[in-house]
Amino acid sequence: MKNEITRPTIMEINIDNFKYNLSQIKSKLKPETIIMPIMKANAYGTYINTRLDVINDFGIIGLATVDEGVNLRKVGYKKEIFILNQPAISEINKIIENNLVIGLSSNEFLDEVQRQNVKLRVHLEIETGMGRTGIVLEQIQSFIEQVQKTKNIQIEGIYTHLSSPDIDDKYTNEQLNIFEQAVDIVKKQTKDIKYIHILASNGIINYPKAQYNLVRPGMIMYGYKSAEDTLENINLRPVATLKSKITFLKTVENGTSISYARDFITKRKSKIATVPIGYADGFRRNLSNNGKILINGQKVPIIGKVCMDSFMADVTDLENVKVGDDVFIWDNEKITLEEIAHSNNTINYEILSTISNRVPRKFV
Repeated sequence: MKNEITRPTIMEINIDNFKYNLSQIKSKLKPETIIMPIMKANAYGTYINTRLDVINDFGIIGLATVDEGVNLRKVGYKKEIFILNQPAISEINKIIENNLVIGLSSNEFLDEVQRQNVKLRVHLEIETGMGRTGIVLEQIQSFIEQVQKTKNIQIEGIYTHLSSPDIDDKYTNEQLNIFEQAVDIVKKQTKDIKYIHILASNGIINYPKAQYNLVRPGMIMYGYKSAEDTLENINLRPVATLKSKITFLKTVENGTSISYARDFITKRKSKIATVPIGYADGFRRNLSNNGKILINGQKVPIIGKVCMDSFMADVTDLENVKVGDDVFIWDNEKITLEEIAHSNNTINYEILSTISNRVPRKFV
């Protein structure tokens, strides 16, 4: 059957949990505050951005790249799309053709837009302390004056990004103060600013008074912690479960080497399961001889080097284990996404967003 999922390795995506998380976020906002869901990196790896029936509930969606905007248009989304990151000059035509709104802070990009005399809608990005991109406070006035030299650029918004709203209250308040000054300058120079936004996931939770009229939820929308204390402040339901199945099972003698480089040698007669997910799928090689998976409700160790397409696990202590049994990489209960991230010395954002497109997404 066309498009039937046959690979045993899948990521299950729970749409009801996604909607529940949105309701929890809304409970922390003023009724009039607009939610711009951040769906970059294929909605943090969940591919909810492909579900037109879900995303059509939003009047505006935030993405990271112009190509992401192009792809969202192909899905059929016809409402506003905002590109958070400063695009490249080479992307101007794509921006226009796909009716994208962009973040703007680059003088070189602005010069090229004016040289080409093309129409664009923009949000001015302000540098308040993230140290990435943005217009510094001292240059906002002159930047706006440069924008206003042509009537083809419409300033629809102003925004910035908080660097540490989960761990540094003093620094965050400094950023908020700089942004407030920037907003005052822009309002004096530009009429009818449509969107003013500064809060992403941690900001929504920790700085509700700074929500202005639009917020940008990301990780919390997918049900995962954006900081250590996230779940103490908002009730969330994880949307993604990564699972596979045992496709090969063998019994080996004491002293048998497993996988590349022979850095795992059995110390007893052992039963070894092969699971068809590897580093090309986003199952990190750092998990070689490190971390556990869940089979038949029990945790078992990953052994040997993780391969490109598979890995092995020691299931000697499991009773009645067989080919076809479910394997959970994370089930959000006995093994969490955060545990996987910790085993890889990284953050949950990176693990979730880098499960590759070889892994089918199944919406449940």
